[in-house]
Amino acid sequence: MPDHGPTPERILELGQGFWAAKALLSATTLGVFTELDRNGPQTVEELERTIGLHPRSSQDFLDALVALDLLDRDHYEYRNTPEAAAFLVEGKPTSFVGWFEMVNDRLYPFWGDLETALQTGRPQNELDDAQTHPFEGVIYTDDEILEQFVGAMTSFSMAAADVIAHEFPWADHDSVVDLGTSEGVVPTRIAEVNDHVHAIGADLPRIERYFQDYVAESPAADRIEFRTVDFFADETLPAADVYILGHILHDWSHDETRAILSKVFEAVAPGGAVVVYGTMIDEERREATLPLLMSLNMLIETPAGSDYTAGECIEWLHQAGFEGGEATPLPGPETMVVARK
Repeated sequence: MPDHGPTPERILELGQGFWAAKALLSATTLGVFTELDRNGPQTVEELERTIGLHPRSSQDFLDALVALDLLDRDHYEYRNTPEAAAFLVEGKPTSFVGWFEMVNDRLYPFWGDLETALQTGRPQNELDDAQTHPFEGVIYTDDEILEQFVGAMTSFSMAAADVIAHEFPWADHDSVVDLGTSEGVVPTRIAEVNDHVHAIGADLPRIERYFQDYVAESPAADRIEFRTVDFFADETLPAADVYILGHILHDWSHDETRAILSKVFEAVAPGGAVVVYGTMIDEERREATLPLLMSLNMLIETPAGSDYTAGECIEWLHQAGFEGGEATPLPGPETMVVARK
């Protein structure tokens, strides 16, 4: 066959990619994957009843999920693929349902104004172009949004928490502070896996009730505590052998990031360490699609935040006084950087 040059399939998929994204987000919000996990394979008619689908396009919707490799269909019954069963079922340790619910309810509408954000450099969230940080103006002031946010952070931190709990050399350290802890999945997992470690979750006061509810279910609850911390207003931070910062630094400007890390350095004991994890851009800025798009999301959400490379992170840590700096890929799109004091 003659070569007719480029074909438009990939461009069309990209340009209309929001169709697939919204199908996934809608299926997650409607509980398709959770229903199939809990009650087994179902037909179109059964799913119409159990999750409230209108018959007009229910089959198209479910078959689109099959085409997206999120559902399998055996004759007339739908079931979850292994990937959907692992990550899209509410209540599972590996679930991203909380994250996708927040993406659906908050981020998806805001991304409709990406052009405005790119032309103005200003956020496009509930604050309507204001320069107030969303933590101050929206997330930490609205109970419904805050509950969804902390659940989303737990979803997005679960894989990192497990790796850090198992693979960091905790035998050399007795205490840890997770700065910006949200519900506390990271200190909880560390304490559960390492029975000599005292774990502190540090965050703003409104987070404490979510933290206590989450930690109460852990067998290590007696070694996990909450500390109220404002890493800008407080002159000092709680002392510990190890500090962990996950999904924190990309919320702030580079100057604010340096200020945070300077306080962290003072709080870490000599011989201790700092762990920074999150979506980090590859050094050549060519391949890490999700971190680059996450950086655009920080444009949508924050006055000055952006994602960064592991090299930039290590440079900031050195400026704060830490030594070394090793970057390790985590499961999924995230990277972990460890430096020492």
